[in-house]
Amino acid sequence: MDKAQKQEFIAKRVAKELKDGDVVNLGIGLPTKVASFIPEGVNVLFQSENGFVGLGPAPEEGKEDMDIVNAGGQPVTILPGGAFFDSATSFGIIRGGHVDVTVLGALEVDEEGNLANWMIPGKLVPGMGGAMDLVVGAKKVIIAMEHTAKGNPKILKKCRLPLTAAKQVDMIVTEMGVMEVTDEGIVLREINPQFTVEEVQAATEAELIIPDDLKEMEV
Repeated sequence: MDKAQKQEFIAKRVAKELKDGDVVNLGIGLPTKVASFIPEGVNVLFQSENGFVGLGPAPEEGKEDMDIVNAGGQPVTILPGGAFFDSATSFGIIRGGHVDVTVLGALEVDEEGNLANWMIPGKLVPGMGGAMDLVVGAKKVIIAMEHTAKGNPKILKKCRLPLTAAKQVDMIVTEMGVMEVTDEGIVLREINPQFTVEEVQAATEAELIIPDDLKEMEV
């Protein structure tokens, strides 16, 4: 799979985790693609920390309204019933525990569920945005990311970069599999049939727990 295919595969699998009625926040980058793959019959209310609920799919080319953008500055649509509000209200929703699921990207995740996704030493980065609030405030935290970066593992024994939050990650979805963070460590729940367990482990610094009922990843 090339990069675009990997990201679409990951987004499709993450979308299957969303349930009817969920309030969901999507981080910038890959997570925004999840909105395009919500299963038929599932109604999800997307919230964006820059101040609205009711995000719809990406607009058709040529019909973008640059006054309606998500937290990453990408043009979006608003569904009937959507609402706009200030940042104080938006973060009140997040900090108040009203977001059911947040889907975020990551630079590093470790076996304790620690997340590093906002700083790269020596590089100019935009800051943590709402990530620190989202990771602590959302009821479920799903990390959607490619399994490695330039061949280097992103799922580590211990994060090396500054943490966004400690012990908050619930699930990791990559092109290789679906992993659950537990008190015992990271459990590989589903595996992409294009890979072997050995290949997934070789691309992962953390020691994966392989259950007897390991399933094939489906999108």
